[in-house]
Amino acid sequence: MILRYELPPQAEKLIELSGDERIYYAVPIDLDDDGNWTDDRFLVVTTRKVCVISGDKIKTYEISALSKAKAEPGVGSGILTVDDMGTGRILAHYSAKHLSRYAYVARGINILISGRFEEVESSEYEKICPHCGHVIPGTSECPKCSGKGSHFGVFVKLVMSYKKDFFGVFLTMVLVAIATLLNPEVQKNLINNVLQKDGSLKTAFMYLGLMFALSVSIVIINVTKSNLSARLGAKIAGDLRKQLFEKYQKLPLRFINERRPGELLNRITEDTKFVSGFMADIFCNLFAILFIFIWDVIFMLVINLKLALMTLVLVPIVSVLMFHFQKTIGRIYHLQFKKNDDVSSDLQDVLSGMRVVKSYGKESRESGRFKLLSNGLAFVQQRNDRYWAFNDLVISSIMGMGLVIVVYFGGRDVFAQKMSAGELYQFISYTILLFAYVGWLDRLPREFSRLTSCLERIYDVLAQEVREEDPAKLQEVDIKGEITFDHATFGYKSYQPVLSDINAVIKPGEMIGIVGASGTGKSTLINLLMRLYETDDGRILVDGVDMKEISRNSYHSQLGVVLQETFLFSGTIIDNIRFSRPDALVEEIIRAAKLANAHDFISRLPDGYNTYVGEKGHTLSGGERQRIAIARAILTDPKILILDEATASLDTESEFMIQTALDRLTRGKTTFAIAHRLSTLKNADRIMVIDGHSIAEIGTHAELLNNKGIYYNLFTAQMR
Repeated sequence: MILRYELPPQAEKLIELSGDERIYYAVPIDLDDDGNWTDDRFLVVTTRKVCVISGDKIKTYEISALSKAKAEPGVGSGILTVDDMGTGRILAHYSAKHLSRYAYVARGINILISGRFEEVESSEYEKICPHCGHVIPGTSECPKCSGKGSHFGVFVKLVMSYKKDFFGVFLTMVLVAIATLLNPEVQKNLINNVLQKDGSLKTAFMYLGLMFALSVSIVIINVTKSNLSARLGAKIAGDLRKQLFEKYQKLPLRFINERRPGELLNRITEDTKFVSGFMADIFCNLFAILFIFIWDVIFMLVINLKLALMTLVLVPIVSVLMFHFQKTIGRIYHLQFKKNDDVSSDLQDVLSGMRVVKSYGKESRESGRFKLLSNGLAFVQQRNDRYWAFNDLVISSIMGMGLVIVVYFGGRDVFAQKMSAGELYQFISYTILLFAYVGWLDRLPREFSRLTSCLERIYDVLAQEVREEDPAKLQEVDIKGEITFDHATFGYKSYQPVLSDINAVIKPGEMIGIVGASGTGKSTLINLLMRLYETDDGRILVDGVDMKEISRNSYHSQLGVVLQETFLFSGTIIDNIRFSRPDALVEEIIRAAKLANAHDFISRLPDGYNTYVGEKGHTLSGGERQRIAIARAILTDPKILILDEATASLDTESEFMIQTALDRLTRGKTTFAIAHRLSTLKNADRIMVIDGHSIAEIGTHAELLNNKGIYYNLFTAQMR
């Protein structure tokens, strides 16, 4: 994201830099104090001052006089405020498109206020192109301005990756086109040389045999072409599914969380399926039909120029109508895809939460809601089909008129002996071919619109730029367990920080309890430690090394996680335990299960470790699922351990079994444990209290009780 815009010369002249002072940030102010749009205002931040430029005027605030800067989001806009020697001042009003930008600028000002001189850099991409105003789909460049976003170009590039397969399809297209064009010529000779001139039976059989051979050849070539096209489509769809799935794995959680599961699922199933169908049904015939169309027109012009021109005059009319219909078709099919996503997402939500639906007896309500969504999709589909039927009726009527013109005026030419009956039959055959293929081409706007929508949705994922790790610049580390938070700041939305300026040093082997009210950022801190997200500002150091400089594989191989909502994959128990270390031996898996107090209940199951647990492990109890998760964490012998409400919502016996297993697991490991039941954290080395998006208190259980602060209030409230 751009944090330093190029200033107009007039604005740049107003800024006076002294000594080693330099500009860090320069961003536009697009709203004036009354909320009206403006384009001559800028906010400029140097290493020593903050400048607000309005036309030819400038107002300056010394950094040394400021105590805090804050970017406050509102409805459709935001304001940047500073505390200037105890007085709150509004420096800028800006629209919603600059919310993230000003959040970074406010963070940069606060860093300068604290006496540090690190320059904030935004890893976010621009959402709106500053040049053309189009939405940018998560890429560093605007697809429209760079020329890389043409969906036709994407499709051609896709096809060109399969040159050998495409050549085979293209060859069969040419052969079927030649055979199709030759048939009317043979039929003309049969009429002229046999039927009209009383030709011999031998000649008749020769022409009939040739016609039969051509017809059989067309069938065989078409079958071959269809098989080759279907194989090409299946290859492309399979590769697209693979690319999309691999991309989903690499994309940050922020991208996945911002989209509905049904939408992501449809891109990898329905959209790739349509691309495959397009290759088999449309693309495989496209070049053959264009080839036939061109030669068809040439033959018609050669046979009868006047009749050909009378017929062909209808083609531009059909083309104009098709172009007009295409604009509407693209819009209505985009809406149909959106409705389909809504239905898929709702269905997936209900099926995943069926236990809750049945528990509250809301089957009827959910059925009614799904019916509304389904009816909405059906209504859009019916409306689209009616529109398409009307379109087809208009085009077919025009083409029918063309055939009437050919028969009437061609028949007159035959009676006037200006053309033979065979030539008229040949001309009628070419006219039927012409209008049949014009009708087929009439399908193209609809199919290309659907293809464009599918490619747009697929490209939206594949075009997302993921910062690939350079193995040469990353370190493989043997973690000892020291964790340092150095001014760590993070927000799921950059303009709404969840954690701000976190500073703490955790010693190797230390157990840290994390407590705080809901929504204060406890789970977010855990997410940062798991490297599910990167800090927006500041650093997290592992044994003195910036976490971003450590290989993800190296770090995650030494990390163990046990969450409150245990997720088990569909499969066997042994597969779920082995997930953390696929190369683990059976003996190692059993040992991990014993340490997790899971071996006894697993052994009592009919199939033991090969018991199928079903989706999300629904065949097991909560305590059994949790112990399998602990075994999964034990298997990697992690150096850093994260426990997020690992004993919540369990009965007393299960909690005791799991707590015993956790005591074994945490021994000698740097551990971070979130717990709402504060009594479970009495034995923690230190307890970190998160409040107000930062660390409010940190110390031992006894120290925090003596301080009688936030932790004291939370603890005494639970003990009552």
